[in-house]
Amino acid sequence: MFSSRLPWQLPRNRLSRLLDEKRRAGAELIDLTGSNPTRAGLHYPEAEILAALADERLLAYEPSPKGSLQAREAVAAYCSGRGQHVEPDQVLLTSSTSEAYSFLFKLLADPGDEVLVPRPSYPLFDFLASLESVAAVPYPLIHEKGAGEADGGGWKIDLEVLVRAAGPRAKAIVIVNPNNPTGSFLKRPELERILRFSAQRGLPIISDEVFSDYGFGEDQRRAASLAGIEETLVFCLSGLSKVAGLPQAKLAWIVMSGPSQRRLKAGEQLELIADTYLSVGAPVQHAAPRLLAVRREIQPQILGRCRGNLEALRSLVAGHPACGLLEPEGGWYATVRMPAVLGEEDWALTLLERDKVLTQPGYFYDFEEEPLLVISLLTPEESFLEGVRRLLARANG
Repeated sequence: MFSSRLPWQLPRNRLSRLLDEKRRAGAELIDLTGSNPTRAGLHYPEAEILAALADERLLAYEPSPKGSLQAREAVAAYCSGRGQHVEPDQVLLTSSTSEAYSFLFKLLADPGDEVLVPRPSYPLFDFLASLESVAAVPYPLIHEKGAGEADGGGWKIDLEVLVRAAGPRAKAIVIVNPNNPTGSFLKRPELERILRFSAQRGLPIISDEVFSDYGFGEDQRRAASLAGIEETLVFCLSGLSKVAGLPQAKLAWIVMSGPSQRRLKAGEQLELIADTYLSVGAPVQHAAPRLLAVRREIQPQILGRCRGNLEALRSLVAGHPACGLLEPEGGWYATVRMPAVLGEEDWALTLLERDKVLTQPGYFYDFEEEPLLVISLLTPEESFLEGVRRLLARANG
């Protein structure tokens, strides 16, 4: 009766079953997995946000497939403020980055084709690709050990495997920059090699840059954004969900770069796809300039929270040699290496059952090594500190 795009009967894992039991019993849990900024104890300029949405223009229906010019100008100005020269005509609005992926997979791939995606990374790629009848083929990120292990080591793309993974049906390379959850940025030498390969094979790049405003410290090696690339066709994704901490606003964008003829053709085809759905609401488009402006109040809070929690985590892990921190360069997450006496799911179950601390096992993100636990740096400070202390006490107990 139903399509075979997805396994519609998904078994529930042991952690989700135990979590339901704890919640039904009314247990007070420390949640180290939260990624919803509107529930993270941040101060939002409520009056400004509500005023931005009180616009009489929303009473008229004036559909524009690429999005309203005013909203696209606001996105272009945001990009230009980050040192990227972007014209409004390079911008196409979507309701979310998930929808942006859907549009791009429709644009670039036929059923049965493949897109290359990083591993570990965003756990929805398989679902997003499957819904378009496309296969997500992974290429690995490698955590370098040895000399840099004392301070967390570093991550790099395994470029040789990426090249080998690009079979005859490969249609695009997905990059998440910085990666979620490793927090690793693409480095310029990596970018140069990927651009050469992309141009040689005619493989467009989809660069997911939703966390790019949340880098820790400065590093000249980073390629903070691919907007403005000219060598090959590139689609950069971002949105209000992370940029302004407003996931409920449902506004994201695609910024198109590359050789002018290919970029213009891609823009025409994307506009046709967007015209089929017309999913972006008028209120958020009219509010876009003002909602992007409130990021100046929200971003510093998020970045301060993540930096502060990361510094506390570094300090606490340093005193517990049984554990380690896989140092992130940015984003909202951190990855902790646990002792190998248990598997990572068993660590997550033990922490939830015995210490009332909720974490995510690394396999949720397709980490190849284990045992790893992923925790959110967005967690309110007191809860974060107490949760990490319980985690480390259990690991060293």
